[in-house]
Amino acid sequence: MRKLLFSIGLCLLFASVSFAQKLPLPTKEQAEWADCEIGAIIHFDINVYEPSYQWRGQWDYNPDPKIFNPTKLDTDQWVKSVKDMGGKYAVLVAKHCTGFSLWPTEAHDYSIKSSPWKGGKGDIVGDFIKSCKKYGVKPGLYYSAAANGYMKVDNPGLVNSRNKKEQEEYNLMVEQQLTELWTKYGELFEIWFDGGVLPEEKGGPRITSLMHKYQPQAVVFQGPSKTRSLIRWVGNERGVAPYPCWSTRHTTTSSGGDKEIDKLHGNPDAPLWCPGEADFPIRHGGWQGGWFYHKDNTKYLMSLDELVDRYYTTAGRNTNMLIGVVIDPSGLVPDVDVKRMKEFGDVIKKCFAKPLAKTKGKGDSFEVRLRKSPEANTVVLMEDITKGERVREFTVSGKRRGVWTKLYKGSNIGHKHILKFPKGNYEAIKLEIRKSAAEPRIRDFSVYNIQDTVDL
Repeated sequence: MRKLLFSIGLCLLFASVSFAQKLPLPTKEQAEWADCEIGAIIHFDINVYEPSYQWRGQWDYNPDPKIFNPTKLDTDQWVKSVKDMGGKYAVLVAKHCTGFSLWPTEAHDYSIKSSPWKGGKGDIVGDFIKSCKKYGVKPGLYYSAAANGYMKVDNPGLVNSRNKKEQEEYNLMVEQQLTELWTKYGELFEIWFDGGVLPEEKGGPRITSLMHKYQPQAVVFQGPSKTRSLIRWVGNERGVAPYPCWSTRHTTTSSGGDKEIDKLHGNPDAPLWCPGEADFPIRHGGWQGGWFYHKDNTKYLMSLDELVDRYYTTAGRNTNMLIGVVIDPSGLVPDVDVKRMKEFGDVIKKCFAKPLAKTKGKGDSFEVRLRKSPEANTVVLMEDITKGERVREFTVSGKRRGVWTKLYKGSNIGHKHILKFPKGNYEAIKLEIRKSAAEPRIRDFSVYNIQDTVDL
């Protein structure tokens, strides 16, 4: 009988180990990306100087490059403002939908080399990369392959004429520009494709092979499906990830962001590790949705409370927070934006600097005792995602006067889940994992008393 029980136990053990090994795992780069939590995406384009221009629909017109002249441009100021808000990485929009390029591309003349800035000898992409290195911020580049007003191309990367020869010429231009961006500026931390890319089998450029050749280590937002380290959109540009928001899916996303998409929760049983990134502009509204500078958009600058709330609905829901930063015609992040970004960074740092108690480890039950029953209202949970997302259901309870009360019931933890509950004096806080795909690996279970921003 003992032998039979021993054999059954071994079978169950091997079965659980085998099951755990089948869980999708992040690449080293995806795990590093998740740890960054906060990043910025910086928008600057020729339409800042000609706001009346609409690339879609004005196919026979492009603003003159001579209007592009940011006389005070300072990429150090850009990147320092990102670092001050707690950003660990920054993505520069090297070429948006107008087709105007922020580096002296050899593919055509519609770029800064045809502008008066620095006599046509400047390179904003190069300056940005140097600033990232100076301030220890990981660099990324955005490139829209799906739309280009200069080349008369619209989503999903098709020339408007549908002429085969023109499509081939456009594809070659995209390949040349991406080769320039991916070979001249060193390793990139993140590559951003707004609206995804047109697959080769549907007539698109050879992007996957170029990426694997020149930037195999980069995490890629809405990239080709065969990319090694994919990340995905969460479905809106408001900075609100759904809950749950699993890191695994069956496919990535390929949206231009012009329409919200619901139910992008991911799937805990899907095979592809493709976590969410929640992008939103700090000036949330007005011209161009707030993504680009306009003198009338200052009134849409998000309040400190709004930004803090977005931290909870992005980084606190297992996604990265990507804040859209604007550059004004002089070439600077506006002073009011710089001030707000620093305020946000300071508040987040202060809020989560000193937990009341914390623990970590393996297993399905964790408890922390709070000295002198201090007030608590927030719990931060983190899994060790290098072992996969294992937790499927959990509860958090608080103990007061010897009685346990359930404070929260959830499902996904992933890299980080921040949960808030009514403030109270608790003797202890307990995490109980009710369901998991394998033995839970809790990287952090911390309890905080988070004050309102007005009290900080």
